[in-house]
Amino acid sequence: MFKKTIFQQTIFKKTVLAATLILTLTLGSGFRKAWAQDSSAPKAASETEKAINAYRLDFSVNEIEEGKKMNTRQYSMNLNAEDANEIKIGTRVPVEAKQGEFQYLDVGTNIWCRIGERANGLALSVRAEISNFAMPMPEQQEHANRPVLRQLSIKASTVAQLGKPIVIGSVDDPNSKRQFQLEVTVTKLR
Repeated sequence: MFKKTIFQQTIFKKTVLAATLILTLTLGSGFRKAWAQDSSAPKAASETEKAINAYRLDFSVNEIEEGKKMNTRQYSMNLNAEDANEIKIGTRVPVEAKQGEFQYLDVGTNIWCRIGERANGLALSVRAEISNFAMPMPEQQEHANRPVLRQLSIKASTVAQLGKPIVIGSVDDPNSKRQFQLEVTVTKLR
């Protein structure tokens, strides 16, 4: 009876081992198939990469005196959603800091912008720096050989709507009755 019990135990162990092996292989191949199907299956709309929208931004720098536009400069850039870009135009002016040593000043217009799509419109972050040569004031005539620069800087964030101009910021010129406005209109490109 003892030999029969050992024989039966051995057969039982081999049967359990074989069943475990078959079950493991069956489940393992099923998981591999499910994983392979999942990785090649089309992704849900929220998982796929969103289509990138492109926009045209038209900037206007308006010079206003007593409510009337005296001058307007226009700049444009194309920009993808969730991206940033820059417009830079100007002149590098050498200035003698010490005898025989020159430093360069950037004089002109620099507009940097980032655009992002939001449910309530387009989020804009804008930095604009504009500088130009100004006529020296009468009290500065003794330094007439040195350049006098007029500068304005606007850094702002806002939400814009397509096709509607929006004033990003405005500054008053301390030396005159003029005001400078930075305005932008956003258009979606096809």
